[in-house]
Amino acid sequence: MNASNPDVRHASESKTPAPGRKAIFFLVVVACLNTMGMTIINPVVPFMTLQHLDDPQNLALVVAFLTSSYGISQLLAAPALGLLSDRFGRRPILLICLLGSVVGYLLFGLGNSLLLLFLGRIIDGLTGGNFSVIFAYIADITEPEERGKYFGLIGGFSGVGLIIGPSLGGLLATVNYSVPFLVAALVILLDIAWGFFFLPESLPQEHRRLTISLQDLNPFKQLGGVFTFAHLRWLLLAGFFYYFPFASMGAILTVLLKDSLGWDATAAGIVVTAVGVVDILVQGVLVGRLLPIFGGVKLSIGSLVLVVLSYILIGSVALIASPLLLIMGVVVFAGAGGLVENALRSLTSHLAGPHQQGLIGGASQSMQSLAMILGPLFGGLLYVQLGHATPYWAGALIVILAIISVMLASPAVRIHQAAEKANDA
Repeated sequence: MNASNPDVRHASESKTPAPGRKAIFFLVVVACLNTMGMTIINPVVPFMTLQHLDDPQNLALVVAFLTSSYGISQLLAAPALGLLSDRFGRRPILLICLLGSVVGYLLFGLGNSLLLLFLGRIIDGLTGGNFSVIFAYIADITEPEERGKYFGLIGGFSGVGLIIGPSLGGLLATVNYSVPFLVAALVILLDIAWGFFFLPESLPQEHRRLTISLQDLNPFKQLGGVFTFAHLRWLLLAGFFYYFPFASMGAILTVLLKDSLGWDATAAGIVVTAVGVVDILVQGVLVGRLLPIFGGVKLSIGSLVLVVLSYILIGSVALIASPLLLIMGVVVFAGAGGLVENALRSLTSHLAGPHQQGLIGGASQSMQSLAMILGPLFGGLLYVQLGHATPYWAGALIVILAIISVMLASPAVRIHQAAEKANDA
């Protein structure tokens, strides 16, 4: 795909360097902090937002708009971050992203108005596409057949963030709602200092893009360009259909727990912590073992079927106020979701060329961001207008579209795998 691209320096064939332990360790810590920062607000944000509302009935909708503001910002910035990392290297872009998160957390934590809450989420969203840079870094320093293992490792430590974030948010919220954000900002500042002095660059000069135009940074142009690659189109759509209801659930789950079960921020934090525990076990232990056995396509489809089941269970909590149903739903979702994300990511990375990891990763992140814009708004409106179970049951139907998309992508995956075997022969 890159043979005729004048914007890329081509290097002689060389083996991908073995991943440095220090670099991998730094990346998994960053992944953990990313997820911690995103989830630390989940138990707290409805209660912070409620302080600034005249009508509590609008809570779910305002929370949905807050979540969507993050997604809009990420949609606009994520492709540019991936492309800029293809041009200037992964290290500087990653450190700038972390600095943006610090500013976003401080604004959100210290904000005394809805305007500052929105501003904090927007700034964090603009620099929150750094997962695409992290995965591009991993792709730079690993062989294709090893990436599933390292993607799973990153995912596993993201699960650690899922535990720390909600637990910390729920616990420190008993002191003051601002404290979790200040702690998160301080920890990420320390991580920036660590990366500045010790993180090596992964993308050599000869593999970087020579130029980037302003048009190249247009997120919609990038998405349109990526969709011209038939073998990636359906995988990107599958990711969108998976993340759309996921974003909806993430925005309103705490509201559901408050309305249906009467739980507070601490109890909601415990629920999301349970999700993190399962996520660690699945991504840290099972992904690397299951991907080679079943392959990305079969693992994606099987896991998506379980995600459908999980949404049905969680939605049922609105009709039957049963903590058991809730626990079953979130545990099934956590396990299946970890498998889906890594299987799709492994397939997408494997099909992308060596000089397009940042570009394709940024496009994939943008599809996720688009889902994070539309999903919370969709879920919030359904929650308020049609009933508390509706967003989850509608989400189950949307995930079925993700299953169909993976099925449509499978012929291109098989062709690519056959071509690789022919080249190796």
